[in-house]
Amino acid sequence: MIIGEKVILRTVKASDLDLLYDMLSTVYDKGEYWLIDIPDEPGFRRAFDKTGFWQEDFGRMLLTDSDNSLLGEIFYSRVSDYRTGYEIGYQLFRPLSRGKGIMTEALRLFTNYLFMVMPIPRLQVTVISGNLPSRRVAEKCGYSYRGSFRNAVFHGGRYQDLELFDLIREDWTCFPLITA
Repeated sequence: MIIGEKVILRTVKASDLDLLYDMLSTVYDKGEYWLIDIPDEPGFRRAFDKTGFWQEDFGRMLLTDSDNSLLGEIFYSRVSDYRTGYEIGYQLFRPLSRGKGIMTEALRLFTNYLFMVMPIPRLQVTVISGNLPSRRVAEKCGYSYRGSFRNAVFHGGRYQDLELFDLIREDWTCFPLITA
């Protein structure tokens, strides 16, 4: 567990699966910029049974509050075999949780964790062009804009650009980290 002031990051437990699957597959709360991707439930459960959603190429942590209410998720994934580092993705599940600094704190904590325990030189975040709240989260956490992938994702009925932000280990400033 990684404990912040506003959020707790923890790995997924078997008892979380029903609620987590419901949150991941509820499309109306995803927000206008989240890519609608509903996982198949049997595959979702098999992946958890096999890896606990934690392995070298992919890891998922849940965001909870001090009452253990599920707020969102943050995850890393290997972008491709030839690139170093990981891409980080994140989402808050309920609109009422947005705009409170929860995701900024979660990204800082997760960035710290990954740089502290993984032998990686860089992390990256991609944001759909126009998603200013997510862009601000990345920038507040020290990620720098590096360019755009034109027409990289189909979303909202059209192809849209993805903006790339990255942070290399040498530019990373460790934030205070509390674990339990």
